Amino acid sequence: MPYLVPPHIPSGRIADGAQPALTADGGLCLRPWEYTDAPAVLAAFSDPVIQRWHLRRADSEDEALDWIEQWQEAWLAETGIHWAVVRPKGGTSDGAEQLLGRVSLRSLMLGTGQAECAYWTLPAARGQGVAPRSVTAVARWAFDEIGFERLELAHSVMNAASCRVAAKSGFSLEGTRRRGHLHADGWHDMHIHARVRDDEASCVPVEGAGPGAP
Repeated sequence: MPYLVPPHIPSGRIADGAQPALTADGGLCLRPWEYTDAPAVLAAFSDPVIQRWHLRRADSEDEALDWIEQWQEAWLAETGIHWAVVRPKGGTSDGAEQLLGRVSLRSLMLGTGQAECAYWTLPAARGQGVAPRSVTAVARWAFDEIGFERLELAHSVMNAASCRVAAKSGFSLEGTRRRGHLHADGWHDMHIHARVRDDEASCVPVEGAGPGAP
């Protein structure tokens, strides 16, 4: 049976080109993940905060390499888009690039132009506005360059830091999904935030954004 409405974002709109690097306020760069990032990914997933909200850990560098390969392949499959958030070379005291975190679009639904934002930041980068600046940059790109209509962001109601990130990134709180996600300590209610194409960011990202979410 034919659909009465054509896909909002046609197949190939993402995968037909190379994944771009994006810039964000504060001198941040969002770039595709590279295999050389595996040691940093392994270290990130040993952090208790990332484990608590992301619900995963990496047990070896080979496992981290597998994740990076999956993140790269997701672009070609048009199922997800994953960026490493870095402070570029020359932007640090020793002149080396510094990995700060990750931001992604997942659960892509091209037919309806929807996706979900997810992110985490490393301990040393928290409280500096990294997460909201990165999410804001990805949202602008998703709306302006690809044509998404709606982006969602979900987090446990116990993750107050992620709630602040959502608000600072222009994602309005729409409601609570009761018992929406199983965590290590049991079922959590989940706040559901969203930003649609015509929304403007509610405020400019500022310092003290917190560690981010799943």
